Amino acid sequence: MSRRATIRTDCDDPDLVARSLAPDNTDEMETTVERNADGSSGGTVVTRIDRETTSGLRSTVDDYVVNLAVAIDVATNAQHARPTDAGPASDSDTDSTHDTQ
Repeated sequence: MSRRATIRTDCDDPDLVARSLAPDNTDEMETTVERNADGSSGGTVVTRIDRETTSGLRSTVDDYVVNLAVAIDVATNAQHARPTDAGPASDSDTDSTHDTQ
C-alpha cells in the first residue's frame, strides 16, 4: 500500500519556485504548475509525493517543505532585486599596469 501527499502552494512566480525545487525532487515526487484561470500573474505549485512507508512520506514531506520555504524566499527576493552600478565591469576598465614609459 502506498502513502501519498499532495502539497499545493499559491505563489507569485510558480514557474521559478518549481524550477528551484526540481533538482531536489526524487523519483517519488512530481511537481507541476497550475496557472490562474483568469490569466492573472501567479499560480499554484503542486507537488505529489508517493512513498511506500508512512515514515518515508513524513521524511520526504519534511524535506520538501524546507526546500519550498527556501525556493519561495529566493523567488520573492529575485522579484524585488534591482541591479545596481557596482563600478567597472572588469579590471581592464581601470587598469593602470600598462605604463608607456
